[in-house]
Amino acid sequence: MGRSEYLIRQGGPERRTEGASGPVAVDAPSEHWRYARHLESLAAVSGQPAEAEAVAAVLRDPDLVMAESAVVTHLDRRAAGLLADEAFPAWAQAVGAALGGRTFAARRLREWTLLKAVTRGEPWSAAELLAASDWCQRTAAQSLHADEALRLLAEGARTRRVRNAAAQRLLRRAAVGS
Repeated sequence: MGRSEYLIRQGGPERRTEGASGPVAVDAPSEHWRYARHLESLAAVSGQPAEAEAVAAVLRDPDLVMAESAVVTHLDRRAAGLLADEAFPAWAQAVGAALGGRTFAARRLREWTLLKAVTRGEPWSAAELLAASDWCQRTAAQSLHADEALRLLAEGARTRRVRNAAAQRLLRRAAVGS
């Protein structure tokens, strides 16, 4: 076990005024310090086996909520960068196997996979998009370029905010196209 992993397991130094990713409040609770360290360790790995191992290591943290939060933040960052990449399916499979049944993280990964399918013109289900979380529908309405998905969200998204955002995107796209 390396020094940083030892410090993470021990809850970090008691008084820390500046971290590698920026200032941390003096006497900040150890879970805040560990969260920042987990994000750093996840960002430092690349490649499916190493990344999956790092995800599994973070999920072994005794603070289950904080650990899953760090993993989901990492998933959001990595998936957004891999959305148009051919490596996305292999990455999603490797990381998905490392999630160990964590419901929230697994759902977020499934929703990123749905967004990827819509983005890339791969098969996707209207029912799945309409059943997706508010986060997924909001992200889709703000970032997708697929008219079919935007029309579906404009007509049937769960929240007025998403319906309006999708309708506005469709209107802007129509104005630009004419």
